[in-house]
Amino acid sequence: MYLIISGTYEFIKAEKRGEKGNVGLIQLNRPKALNALNDGLMKEVGEALTQFEKDDSVGCIVLTGSERAFAAGADIKQMQSQEFAGVWRGNFLSHWDQLTRANKPIIAAVNGFALGGGCEVAMMCDIIYAGENAQFGQPEITLGTIPGAGGTQRLTKAIGKSKAMEMVLTANRMSAQEAEKAGLVSKVFPVDKVVDEAIKTAEKISSFSKITVGMCKESVNAAYELSLKEGLHFEKRLFHATFATNDRKEGMTAFSEKRAPNFTDS
Repeated sequence: MYLIISGTYEFIKAEKRGEKGNVGLIQLNRPKALNALNDGLMKEVGEALTQFEKDDSVGCIVLTGSERAFAAGADIKQMQSQEFAGVWRGNFLSHWDQLTRANKPIIAAVNGFALGGGCEVAMMCDIIYAGENAQFGQPEITLGTIPGAGGTQRLTKAIGKSKAMEMVLTANRMSAQEAEKAGLVSKVFPVDKVVDEAIKTAEKISSFSKITVGMCKESVNAAYELSLKEGLHFEKRLFHATFATNDRKEGMTAFSEKRAPNFTDS
């Protein structure tokens, strides 16, 4: 099922997918530039994301590129003439992390190059699925700069200090298979299947209570920021909070009655 959402975009495509139209799909669409990330593209991603966040029928979002490139990096031509004072005053790249503030889960379906900003954007998502041809890397050091949208931080948390340090300091790339082994991606699929598999998972997530899904996402993300003791307390309080929802009551009642639950997101 394909449902085009409202809005005209220059650098992306956005539509609703899935049998029930409950999955938002955002596709980066700068094929000649291998989906290099410029300011306009990231603003459009934010706009589409806002639409899907407001759409009560959408329970999960998939972000993808092309079979050749998820995103080959930030647009160097846009950055080349920038000066320190300007990027400092304008807090350059600060709006890129809108993906991390989404309430609904986001699955990155990565084929081909996910380098520099492309790797960083993939890591901003909640789950990463990779095609067999995917390549992840942080090559900023070859340009005389460092990652600026989470490459030194999220990568270290995902795969550990030694592997992250090696990638950042050498610009060496990590294959899809290596990324799965290291824990950077969840699963690897054939190139022509990865988007469909991401949509399939997104449909499953969308079938559950959106309130509970949001709580699960918030609790997992909190594990990156809190000590174990604080995190366990936070998790327990969210668990307790589910007992104030109709969906928790419906889920347990349906289990006892041996039937499928009918969640109402309430």
